[in-house]
Amino acid sequence: MSTGQIIILNVLAVLATIALVGLIFHLLVKRYFDNEQKARLLQIKMDERSETLRVVTPIRLQAYERMALFLERISPNSLVLRCYQPGMDLRLLQGVMTKNIRDEWEHNLSQQVYLTPDLWARIREAKDEMINLVNSAAVSLTDTTDPTRLAATIFASAADRSPVDGALEAMHNELKELFG
Repeated sequence: MSTGQIIILNVLAVLATIALVGLIFHLLVKRYFDNEQKARLLQIKMDERSETLRVVTPIRLQAYERMALFLERISPNSLVLRCYQPGMDLRLLQGVMTKNIRDEWEHNLSQQVYLTPDLWARIREAKDEMINLVNSAAVSLTDTTDPTRLAATIFASAADRSPVDGALEAMHNELKELFG
């Protein structure tokens, strides 16, 4: 081999080494910047999630508060005391109580967006059970019965456990899981 060929081979070897080192450097730099970009995107997503939670959490808590108030308002004691007026007959009291439950329900329908589907179902069941409790108590009495007997029948039916108790308990448990 001539000296010229040796020089050309050495130059080619040096160029190949430089190309290989350059390729490795390029791949490492690319990987570094890709990882940096992914880290920035992840941080942005985490910041957005944190901001969303900061805004949504108080709204969710208000929804739980409103639904707890709904359940308390349709509980037998509260419902009867709020709806009964002296001079009412039994059927009027029955109608006023069931209308009151339905009106309260319709007023709070939008809260379902912030509650879990399971809890919403429990609250809806409590509402339906309270309407059934009022109607069942009224059906067991004659039209001429004093409406205070309707109240007494409702209280007796709910004495052990009111239909709203299970929903309130489910709400408390869910709040403990979410925020406790």
